[in-house]
Amino acid sequence: MWWSTLGLALREIRRNLLRSFLTILGIVIGVAAVITMVTIGRGATQAVSDQITSLGTNLLMVRPGQRLGPGRDSGGSAPFRQADGEAIMAQVPGVRTVAPQASTGAVAVYGARNWSTIVYGTTNAWFETSNWTIASGRGFEDAELRAGSAVCVIGATVRRELFGAEEPVGGRLRLRNISCEVIGLLQSKGQAGLGQDQDDVVVMPIAAVQRRLTGNLNVGTLLVSMEETADAEALKADLRRLLRERRKLAESDEDNFNVLDTQQLAQTLSSTTQVMTTLLGAVAAVSLLVGGIGIMNIMLVSVTERTREIGIRLAIGALGHEVLAQFLIEAVVLAALGGLIGIAFATVASIVLTGVMGVPYAFDPAINLLSFAFASLIGVVFGYFPARRAARLDPIEALRHE
Repeated sequence: MWWSTLGLALREIRRNLLRSFLTILGIVIGVAAVITMVTIGRGATQAVSDQITSLGTNLLMVRPGQRLGPGRDSGGSAPFRQADGEAIMAQVPGVRTVAPQASTGAVAVYGARNWSTIVYGTTNAWFETSNWTIASGRGFEDAELRAGSAVCVIGATVRRELFGAEEPVGGRLRLRNISCEVIGLLQSKGQAGLGQDQDDVVVMPIAAVQRRLTGNLNVGTLLVSMEETADAEALKADLRRLLRERRKLAESDEDNFNVLDTQQLAQTLSSTTQVMTTLLGAVAAVSLLVGGIGIMNIMLVSVTERTREIGIRLAIGALGHEVLAQFLIEAVVLAALGGLIGIAFATVASIVLTGVMGVPYAFDPAINLLSFAFASLIGVVFGYFPARRAARLDPIEALRHE
């Protein structure tokens, strides 16, 4: 009985292909929109998490000033010194390593080429705290760090703009009035948050940058890498206590420095993108309801058009629940076809859009199955009323229908 009912439903759908397609168009758009929005949202969440992780593992970024981001008030706060980083390493439990970082902008020149970049002065600990890998060459030797030698490790962008396909290690570039020997090349990391190019960097011993470029002993950032087993909150409390002592702050004084936990930042940003993904998915799901209304509308029209057919079936012995099943299955088949076509469209759209946006394509079978199931449920819910109306027709009145 069920197979014959399904056959009748498919035959009716094939008989009006254009109308059937237009009927399921709302379902197709709804399913495709939901899956695409959720897939792109998950890809964006993963991209944000990967970008924050690329800054460093279990990393705390300590900077002068009370605020983070644009407009932060570091100008009125005392800068750090290298001794602050050494004190943190020696006195704060759970710290794996500390990298002082002084930075300045400079134009790097090699031959006839020049490139405006950022120069970091730091130690070998910087490569560990910031998750950097030296692709070729080497890091700094202890003697070079102590003497502030004019040696540098460059990023992939600087290598591309200055050296092209030429091997950079062993070459010499000029930073202002300094001739600097390139001793290493960093593995590429690509873009970070807010479009920052992480590979556009030149790294030198901190003493060299302080003496020859900035002209002072200021340290703009302390990069503190925590042990995997460390209690982050306890470590941050100890860190704040130590820095307040070293910066001679009274109990009533506010901190004149800020501590950014990259792991906490990644969780916050991921939560934000997940909420936005849920909202976008919910908005897109509204079109599924619109598609369901379209199915109900066309099924009511179909019942009206086929009144005599229904009357004949009831007159020759068909039962009401068989007529109900016929029209209900027809509605469900329409909705299910719309769901399958929507999934196909969503897959193509997600692959294209994630490629354009530069975020990973994160296929999620759960959202695809859920969308298909919801589309089928829409068919049941919105197809039931027309099907019940058909099943309750009076055979005599139906046969009289013109």
